[in-house]
Amino acid sequence: MNIKPWLKTDTLPILLIALMVMTRFHHFGNVLHLPDASLAVFFFAGFYRKKALLGFLLGLAALIDFIAIKNGTPAGCISPAYVFLIPTYATMWFAGRTATTFNPMQLRDLIKSIGLLMLATSLAFVISNASFYLFSGKFESLALGDYMAAVQQYYVPYVFSTLVYGVVGFGAVKVFKALPAFLFRHKSI
Repeated sequence: MNIKPWLKTDTLPILLIALMVMTRFHHFGNVLHLPDASLAVFFFAGFYRKKALLGFLLGLAALIDFIAIKNGTPAGCISPAYVFLIPTYATMWFAGRTATTFNPMQLRDLIKSIGLLMLATSLAFVISNASFYLFSGKFESLALGDYMAAVQQYYVPYVFSTLVYGVVGFGAVKVFKALPAFLFRHKSI
């Protein structure tokens, strides 16, 4: 059961775009909003393997951020460091590309895929936070150790929400792949 043909359909980009549009406005989420799925979106976009989708999603993320700021979202994260979201998201995309070599329908490869997702998300956290510390111009008087102590509280939600989206994504693929066989067996009963 290979998921690659399904992931190469035109459906995947539409689902990923919709997920990003629905969740990007609220980074960690709250009672009424899901947390930002952008990291998982870029990971699964890597499965699609078309570089044009990576560029489109980068542009879409910037457009959503622009609209959010125009509608009252604080612009505290917009700084010269914002450009480092490109390597942050590219890390996720390349990890997704690498994960296409695994077959997540088999438990061993699913574990590898999820491990790769967690590793890429951790690296994305380091890239985005280190660049913000170094290039945002907001922390000249704050020692690196103090900055790390302040942002460490965001690491677990950052990785956890991406992991949840990843598990749900792989679960949806498994259900999608199993559905035809289930319907065939159910129809023959």
